[in-house]
Amino acid sequence: MTRETDLMRFETAHRPRPHVNALVRPHHLFTTEQRCTAAIKAGWNVFKFPSKMLMGGDLLSDSGTTTLTVDQDAMMRKADEAYGNNWGYEQLLDRLTETVGIPRDECHIYLFHQCRRVEDVLYSHLRGAPIIVPSNSFFDTTRANAEANNVQALDLPDTSVHEFKGNIDLDALERVLDANHSNVPFVLMTVTNNTGGGQPASLDNMQAARNIAHANRTSFFLDACRFAENAWFIQQHEKAYAGWSITAIVHKMFSLCDGFTISFKKDGLANMGGALLIKKDAPLLVRQKDLVKKLRRIQTRTEGHESYGGISGRDIMAIVEGLPYVVTNQYLDGRIEQVHDFGTYMKELGIPVLEPFGGHAVYIDTDRFFSDTRMRREDFGGIAVCAVLLLKGVRLCELGCFAFGKYDPDTDKEILPERNYIRAALPRGKYERDDLCYVGDCIKAVYDRRFELPCAVPVFDRDEPLRNFTARFELTY
Repeated sequence: MTRETDLMRFETAHRPRPHVNALVRPHHLFTTEQRCTAAIKAGWNVFKFPSKMLMGGDLLSDSGTTTLTVDQDAMMRKADEAYGNNWGYEQLLDRLTETVGIPRDECHIYLFHQCRRVEDVLYSHLRGAPIIVPSNSFFDTTRANAEANNVQALDLPDTSVHEFKGNIDLDALERVLDANHSNVPFVLMTVTNNTGGGQPASLDNMQAARNIAHANRTSFFLDACRFAENAWFIQQHEKAYAGWSITAIVHKMFSLCDGFTISFKKDGLANMGGALLIKKDAPLLVRQKDLVKKLRRIQTRTEGHESYGGISGRDIMAIVEGLPYVVTNQYLDGRIEQVHDFGTYMKELGIPVLEPFGGHAVYIDTDRFFSDTRMRREDFGGIAVCAVLLLKGVRLCELGCFAFGKYDPDTDKEILPERNYIRAALPRGKYERDDLCYVGDCIKAVYDRRFELPCAVPVFDRDEPLRNFTARFELTY
């Protein structure tokens, strides 16, 4: 096991000058020794590390970490917390259907406290066996909910188009549906593709995937957590839609789908909330005519009355105000430009980052990070990088060999994924350029000493689903 004093020396060497945005991090500064003690107590798991010890560099997630606008804050003060049919419910349904361009009388809408619960409810009510859901890529929590309900989550990514590396492989999709269409309740398109580096999918690819699905009497669904960011990339890089507004592109995207799941914690610009929408003419409802009632029944039993679905009235009003703002270029230009600037800064520092940059995060290529070292993929170098950065008051998220890998107890070996990244996700509206430069400088300091980094050895919950949330590690050479 690595000694605490070894890690202290590692942190103090090449320490960049810290910048602390007082509006973001008003807490007093903590010492390296205090952070190290807290990290050891947390088992070097970034999810368990106290946020109060971070210095303006909490890039663990962009989910629910948005800084609300003044208008959202004002709307929250008007909230109605009534148990049944609160004042904001009708406004939320109107605002959601207006944003996506689907008339309310043509769909069923279910509210939940967050999208993770949406996914569990949906996948637990799919009928048939074996069930297969093909996708451009499942994120870790979406995959976990599918697999927990005996659904095969099948990734079919197509990264051949540089500007749209979030596409789905259409030839592979056609082969899967030709052989299994009766076992495929829907095809899922994740926009943007978080697992694949926050990469967008093109409208042309969505249209083709939807056509293939419908030709096989199968539904086409969106995982629409970052739908507005995806629309921005379509506007910028898909020539046929260069003159379209973000709203028009969003309406086109949702006109193609038969339903969608959405986390309002991302492009809803809120701190909590999720929803499931299914169009009344969706092939899925032709297959399972009782699905509508079953979904409403479990929503009421486990989340609350359908008019709030586990979301507080305050959060409902934040979503009502956030949805129209998220589809404006005023918001999206600045949001995605900040991600691009941060990625460019890290690239200029020599840090191996994934390109092109996505809309919500910059991804470090862990395999390239350690390509000239003795670090093996099964040594979980991405975990080690994130662990050491905690000592600098910076928190990132490993999305690679540990988060997406699996431990096989029969062989005592890891089943390693194709992708191996570290994600630096930018909370919306929270950080300034200097905050992000500080994060980049800290990553650069670790990169320069990559030959000295310890391995991360899982010592707890190595074989659990979503193990990255609960595992504990020892850092050792």
